[in-house]
This record gives sequence, structure tokens and C-alpha cells, in this order.
Amino acid sequence: MSSGHRLRDVEQQHPLLDREESAAERVWFIQDGCGMVCAFITWFLVLYADFVVTFVMLLPSKSFWYAVVNGVVFNCLAVLALSSHLRTMLTDPGAVPKGNATKKYMESLKLKPGEVIYKCPKCCSIKPERAHHCSICKRCIRKMDHHCPWVNNCVGENNQRFFVLFTMYIAMISTHALTLSGYQFVTCVKVQWSECSDFSPPVTVMLMIFLCLEGLLFLSFTAIMFGTQVHSICNDETEIERLKNEKPTWERQVRWEGMRSVFGGQPSLLWINPFAGLRLRRLLTTSSRKAGAEFSV
Repeated sequence: MSSGHRLRDVEQQHPLLDREESAAERVWFIQDGCGMVCAFITWFLVLYADFVVTFVMLLPSKSFWYAVVNGVVFNCLAVLALSSHLRTMLTDPGAVPKGNATKKYMESLKLKPGEVIYKCPKCCSIKPERAHHCSICKRCIRKMDHHCPWVNNCVGENNQRFFVLFTMYIAMISTHALTLSGYQFVTCVKVQWSECSDFSPPVTVMLMIFLCLEGLLFLSFTAIMFGTQVHSICNDETEIERLKNEKPTWERQVRWEGMRSVFGGQPSLLWINPFAGLRLRRLLTTSSRKAGAEFSV
């Protein structure tokens, strides 16, 4: 773009780093009927898998340590998956302030002759570089990758990390559930379906078949999405930019630079922790209405 430039943010924001107070305090939730139904289905299916694994396969097992180890691993992965889903759904993906394209604000930018900024006609906001408008969120989103109904939110600059973790943990628990189902099926066949479950054989078979179908579907979908997201991060190119074949006008952060820009800092366990950067603010009711202590995980 030789004739001008797009408006860039002065400071780069990141999910693991400190955000502006207004962004940290803002509650973000998209009231989309389809998205809310899909999010509910996601939670229901994960909890269903946890029920079948725990009560149909592990608790009736005669091996104490087999039940304990697999139960702890599966439930920990389920908690991490659902936590990642919540962080993806309830985190502002990088929404541009709505209606900031006012004459007063334009004048405050003090643009030089020839400089160009882009205004979104749908939400009346000044679009930063790489921002795209989402018709469901009704906002322009920085580094918008796509809108995912299963998390009822856009995947953008601020929550892409949590979406990657969500797909990774769902793929892991799907693999774990399929492995346990295979072992349980072999065990039940050997004992002719006697004493292998507290449920009747027909009910056990139906629950396990549905779990296997769910596991295969989830594993296929999330594994592909996980690979796609990692590829996009390593190439510093969102899915929208790839589909539109947009030529990069920004300095690309490829491979590990891209991973560090999304996950924050050097590789560590914080990269796979959906609770990292979570702020719990306790507001004290005082006459001065001052906020209380802020805790960071």
C-alpha cells in the first residue's frame, strides 16, 4: 500500500500480558442462538463422555490403580478442555471500539496528507490492519481467523491461544476415550459381558457405541482444526486472509516468533495452561467505590 497506511495499534496486546483496564473488566458474551446451542451441545457431549468413562468403564473395574490413574488423567483433561472452551467463549477476541469513526476522533489523529485510514461502514469504526468485520458478533475483530459456533465467539487476536488449547485437549480426551472403549470392549467380550459394568449389557453397549462415535467425530474435527490453527500461527496468516488470498502488508512473525506472539514468551507450561493470565477481581463495596485486590493466576 504505497499511497498510505492503515491505522495500527500503538501497543500490541496479548492474552497472557496485561490488558487495558477497560478490556479486562468488560464482560464478553455473544447472544447468538445457534452459538449458544452449539456451546451447550459441546459441554453436554464432554460431560457425557466423562460419565461413560467414569461410571461405565472405570468404577466397575477390578484394577484399582487402572481406574484411579485413568480417571484422574481423563477428568483433568476434561477440566482443561472445558476451561479452554470457557476462556475462548468469554474472552474479547479483539473487538475494535464500536462507533469510534467520528469527526472529532478523526481530527485528533492528526493525519498527514496522503495518509489513509479505513472505516467499517457496518459498525462505524476505524479498522486497524488485519481487522475484519464479523456479521454475527457485529464488530470488527483484530486478526479475525473465523467465527466458530461451537465456542459461540470469533477466534481472533486475544483468544486464539485458548481455541488452540480447546482443540488440543478435546483431541486428547477423544483419543483417551477411544482407547478405553477398545480395552473395555475386549474385556467385556472375554467375560461374556458379566461383571464388566454395573449397567446391563445392552445399555453398556449402547453407551459405548455412542461414545465411540462421538470420540471419532470430535477427534477428526479437533485434530484438523488444531493442525490448521498451528499452521496459521506459524505462517502468521489467518484463515480469512488465506481464503481471500490477501497479500501481507505487515511484517510476518513466522514459526517460533508466531507461536511466541500468540502464546506469550518462551515455551513453558504456561503455554498449555488455560488459566494463565486469568484475573479474578474482587470488588469491595465502599463509599469511594474503589476496587479491591486483584489476583492473577
